[in-house]
Amino acid sequence: MRFGFREFLLLLILMAVPVSSWWLVFRPQNREIGLARQEIGHKRSMLAKLREETARSVDLRQANERMREGISDIEARLPNNKEIDSVVRQVSNIAVESGLGAPALKSEKPLSAALYWEQPMQIKMTGDFKGFYDFLLKLEQMPRITRVPDLKLLRSDKEDGHLVSEFTLSIYFQDDASRGSAR
Repeated sequence: MRFGFREFLLLLILMAVPVSSWWLVFRPQNREIGLARQEIGHKRSMLAKLREETARSVDLRQANERMREGISDIEARLPNNKEIDSVVRQVSNIAVESGLGAPALKSEKPLSAALYWEQPMQIKMTGDFKGFYDFLLKLEQMPRITRVPDLKLLRSDKEDGHLVSEFTLSIYFQDDASRGSAR
């Protein structure tokens, strides 16, 4: 078998077909496949971020719902301005149940406190210390929101072991007009 020019040319053509196929077909397709893989990777990372944000959105929605429930619970503890008399009667009943004398109450002008109002009341009562301590414990357990910003205890001159207490009791309440606009 002789290897001549024709055979060499045929061998050269046979070798050129796969090389040109690789150069003209496979190389551009590999480049496109690489770009497509990059785009897929980018889209997957964006999808993962979107899933994280969606999960966070659900968590935020649940946190907002818990906050709304907490605010509703607190607002339920705030009487409206018409129920203040009922709270004052409860305070007076607690004082009598604790063995103290009926309190002398003096209502002051209501103060605005953010979305709510504060009704300060000057209270003066007498009795023994144990009864006053029981009164404070029961006052703390009331479902309404109250505070005692100042307290003055004096020994009673009339009876041994008794005291005279003067303090301001602030009762927080929500005005009927603001109750409708807050919701």
